[in-house]
Amino acid sequence: MPVGPFAKRLCGAIAVLAFSSAIACAQTWPERPVKLALAFGAGGTIDTLARILADKLGERWKQSVVVENKPGGAGNIGAAAAASAAPDGYTLHLGAQSLATNVTLLPAPNFDPVRDLEPVIFIGFAQDVLMVPKDAPYKTVGDLIAAAKAKPGEMNYSSSGIGSSGHLATILLMQLTGFKAQHVPYTSLGSATTDLTSGRLSFWIATLGGHLGNIKAGVVRALAVSGAQRAKEIPDVPTFQEQGVALVEPSTWFGVFVPKGTPPAVIARINGDFNAVLSEPAMKERLSALGFSLIGGEPKALADHLSADIAKWAKVASGPDFSAK
Repeated sequence: MPVGPFAKRLCGAIAVLAFSSAIACAQTWPERPVKLALAFGAGGTIDTLARILADKLGERWKQSVVVENKPGGAGNIGAAAAASAAPDGYTLHLGAQSLATNVTLLPAPNFDPVRDLEPVIFIGFAQDVLMVPKDAPYKTVGDLIAAAKAKPGEMNYSSSGIGSSGHLATILLMQLTGFKAQHVPYTSLGSATTDLTSGRLSFWIATLGGHLGNIKAGVVRALAVSGAQRAKEIPDVPTFQEQGVALVEPSTWFGVFVPKGTPPAVIARINGDFNAVLSEPAMKERLSALGFSLIGGEPKALADHLSADIAKWAKVASGPDFSAK
C-alpha cells in the first residue's frame, strides 16, 4: 500500500527522535556503575590490565568500574555471560585471544564471538616470554631447540590450558622449528611457576607481565620475547626474531566488546574514552613496562583482528604437532 506524505513525515520524525534519543543516552552515559567482565580468574595478566583500566575509566566517568571475574570453559563461560547482558553499555567484556581460538578448539553451542559481541576497541598485544628453570643448561632458543631435537618428546612445557595463548604459541614454535615436546596444562599459574622453578617443567611460553618479578629475581631464566622489539623491562633478553625464529607477533591480545545490539552512539562514546585513556603518557609508560603494546583506534580494527586471528589459529590447530597436547 502506498505511503502518504503524512506517514513519511511521521516516520522521519520518529527516526530523528530515535537518533536524538540515542545521542542523548550516549551523552549522559554512564549514570550508574559499569561492569568490566573477564572470562578468567584474578591475578593473571588480563586481570592486571582490567584493574588498571578500571581505575582510570572510573575517574573519567565519575562512576565505579567493577571488574568481574568469571573463569571457566577456557574463557567461553565468562564471554557468553557478558554477551547475554543487557545491550546498554553497562556491561563491557575485556576479551582475549581465546575468543578467536575457541571458535575452532572449544566451540560453545550457544555462543559465537562474531555473532554475539560488538567490538569496541583493540587494546593491544602483550609480549610473550619463553622461560626455562634458572639452572637449565640452555642459554638461547637455539640451545633449547637442539636439546629437544636430541630427545624428541622428552621435554615438557606448561600452559594455562588447551587452546590458551601459551599452548598455541608453543605449537607454532614447534611447527616453525621442527621439535616436539609434551604439553602439561595447568589450571593454577602458581603451580606451573613452582614446577618450572623446580625443574619439573622444561620450558614455558607465557605473557610477560605476570612473570617479570620472577625473571628479574633470577627465579627463572628468560630466553626470548615475542614482538619486533625487546621488552623495556628486560632489555638483555633478545627477541625470537633476533635468534632466527619467525615468532614475531605476540599471540596474546586484548580487546573490549559489548553485547550485540548496544547503541552505536554508546559504543562510540566508550571507544572515545578508552582511546583517551590509552593515549595518556603515564598510561602508555605503565603498560609498556608490563610488556603491553597498545593499539587503540576504531572498532573495525578489533573486528578485523578477531576475524584474522580465528583463521590463523584454525590453521595452526590443523597443522602438525597439534596432537602434542
